[in-house]
This record gives sequence, C-alpha cells and structure tokens, in this order.
Amino acid sequence: MTEVKNKNITILGAARSGIAAADLLSKLKAKVFVSDNANGERKVKEQNILKGLGIPFEFGKHSDRVFEADFVVLSPGIPVASAIVQKIMSKNIPIYSEIEIAGWYCKSPLIAITGSNGKTTTTTLIGEMLKTEQPKRIQAGNIGDPFASQVLNSIEDNWAVIEVSSFQLETIDGFHPKVAVILNLAPNHLDRYDGSFEKYVRAKLRILRNLNKNDFIIYNLDDNLLVEKIKQFESKKISFSSNDKTANAYLHDSELILENEFLINTEDIKLNGIHNYMNIMAASLASQIAGISNESIQKVLKEFIGVEHRLELVKELNGSCYVNDSKATTIESLAVALQSFKNPIVLIAGGKDKGSDFSKINNLIEKSIREIILIGNAKGKISKSWASIKPVHFADTLENAVQLATKIAHEKDTVLLSPACASFDMFEDYEDRGKQFKNIVNGLS
Repeated sequence: MTEVKNKNITILGAARSGIAAADLLSKLKAKVFVSDNANGERKVKEQNILKGLGIPFEFGKHSDRVFEADFVVLSPGIPVASAIVQKIMSKNIPIYSEIEIAGWYCKSPLIAITGSNGKTTTTTLIGEMLKTEQPKRIQAGNIGDPFASQVLNSIEDNWAVIEVSSFQLETIDGFHPKVAVILNLAPNHLDRYDGSFEKYVRAKLRILRNLNKNDFIIYNLDDNLLVEKIKQFESKKISFSSNDKTANAYLHDSELILENEFLINTEDIKLNGIHNYMNIMAASLASQIAGISNESIQKVLKEFIGVEHRLELVKELNGSCYVNDSKATTIESLAVALQSFKNPIVLIAGGKDKGSDFSKINNLIEKSIREIILIGNAKGKISKSWASIKPVHFADTLENAVQLATKIAHEKDTVLLSPACASFDMFEDYEDRGKQFKNIVNGLS
C-alpha cells in the first residue's frame, strides 16, 4: 500500500472510475486534481460531482498542472501510447490504474474476472452467489459502481468480485487477486494494440503477474491458447469445459458437473446457450472457492435472468421482438447473439471499430439475418464484408435505425441491436447506447 495523505495526485480522465478514484483519494486526505481533455460542455454532470466533492479539475485540456503529481491515476479509456501519458512517463511519474489504488484499501479477498467475452455476466453471477451467504460482499465492474467507490466498506470475511479489462490491467503494479478468472482469449481492441493480438493477450495475462502458489487461476480448458499461456504460472489451476471430463467443471449432456458432483440441470437454468453455461461454470467454481455452498449456487442459477444490455428483451410489437444487446462490442459477442434466435433477424450494428475482421462471421450473417442496418464510424468497413450477402442500409442516428428496422421487420422477426463495435463515436458508453435503444423502442407504437 502507498501512503496517500498529503500526496499530490492527478486523476487523468473523469469517467466513472476516474471520479470514484478521485473521491476515494480525497477521503484519504490526498491532494487530488482531475484533468480531462473532453469538452466541458459535454461533462456538466461530472463537473457538478467534482464541485460537490470539493475536488479541483480542468476540462478541455491537459495543463502542466497534470505533472505536479507524486503519481497519476489513469482512466482505462486513455491509451498508454497517448501523448499525455508518454509525457508523464518521461518525467518518471508513476502511473496506476483505478483498480490498483482501490486494491490497496480492499480488506476482502478478491476474485478478478477477465476475458474477451462474458466478463459482466460472470462477475454479476458471482456477485449474486456471494450475496446469498456474504451480504457485505463487494461487486464491481462495467455495470454498477467502480471498485474504488466500494473498497472502504470492505470487510475481511466477505469476498469482493470485480470485472477487469485489458485497459485497466495495463497499469497495475501490485494488484493481487486471490482468484483470477480468465474466461477466454479472442481478438479484441486491436485498434488499441497496434493490430497485435499478442499485445492484447499480454495485457490480459497481467492479471496473473502477482499470483503465488496459494492463489487460484480459473480458466477455460477449451481455449488452447489460454491453456498454453498459463503453463508458466505456479498458482493452483482450476478448469472448466464444455465437454472435457478432466475439467473441474464440465457439461455432460444436460447436466452441469462441478468437482465430480452434479450441480444442476440446464433445463432449470434461465440462461441459455453454451457461452452462458461456460460463464456459469466459471462463476460456480469461483464461488465455491469463496466458501459458497452448492445449494446457494443452485438457487441463484434457477433465478438469474441475465444482465442489462446483454440479449435483453425490450418489447414485443406487431409480432416482432426487440432485443437490446448493446454489451456486444466484439464480433464474438455478435456471433453468440446471432445463434441465440431461431427467427430471422433485422440487425442494427456498427459503432467505433476496434480493429475487427467482420468477415469472420459471414456464414452466420448468411444464415441468420434478413436485413442489416449500420450506424457509426465503422459502417463503411462493415458494409464491405456483408453487403454482398444481405441487404445493407445506413442510418445516421440510432433512432433512425430503429424506425427503419420497424418498417423492414416481418411478423415474428427479431430486431436486434448487437453492434460488434465500441460505442464511443456516438454514445458515452455501451450502457448509454443500450438505454437510448430501449427508450426509442419503448416509444414505438
């Protein structure tokens, strides 16, 4: 732990995690300054929060005051390769992520979840499982409150579970979970990593850098790359698989087997699909390590209906279903969505490209889609992959896309928002995109 009292600390970026870190450090008597390059007119809510906390800030620039710091807390949305971060590094000012500084003050043993797909669902599942027997557990991630906003309430005999991204892991130092869960490794955020999948994988594997032989790695035995990458680590390895009976958890016909014991029948689970069963196995293994009984795990699995913005049914209208899958920011997530519906799909996709190869799922586009509506910066690139397969339309706004989808959709079709892209070209984040979609759909008649 680093002593922060009376230290000068710059928070770079005023998104949720940045503000949470600023609030935490201010409560610990640090001298905090927040700097965000975004136009202040777009950050009125954030300015009002910081004013209320009595924390000085600047928007629309990064002034020299940024460098008057004992260390800097970097928001995950700002790349290490950016000019401002490189300048901070040239001055030998330490840089940490929000999860790093929050981890200094967390009294609870920690489960950290990463992977290319399924993080939010798995984190939420574990949080629900922990809550059954540990009412003061902590749960943090892309949905809900940041880790830094909760650590001062942590206690030693209740666990914490957090979702961590490759961006957050880039600037950890001593961050040390007791249980590290890696769900899968697939190309993602390649725009951030110079088109290099290997760089992205290295960032993900930083979650393991401080683990020792008494810690746990829960991993996907079906992911050959992941299996190879974790061989070098000495921690206890716990695996899950869709069919390999040597794993600690696996699927046998319609039964989920956990540590050689029957856990639950898939017919009794509200979440469907192999991807969800994999998330469930990872969550159950982690919860078992945290001391949660199989009875409590079963109870959660029978009741849990999923997370907001992930294959979320919004409304049925004129015989069509409208589904919010704004959380699908990768090609792999879109592929899962396309395989989740039997009826033809009118797809709304697009946004900020992350270096994806959209042609990878051309077979699913051919099989599952009726027509496609594209939005955002990536619509031209996506169209080059899909326009020869299915009819493609362009829309300038999400509202126009929904209105067009309503005209196109046949009875019993599914109108699906599953962007396969980041949201930052048009929205604050994927939650903002999903909420706007739901508001638009709920306004249809």
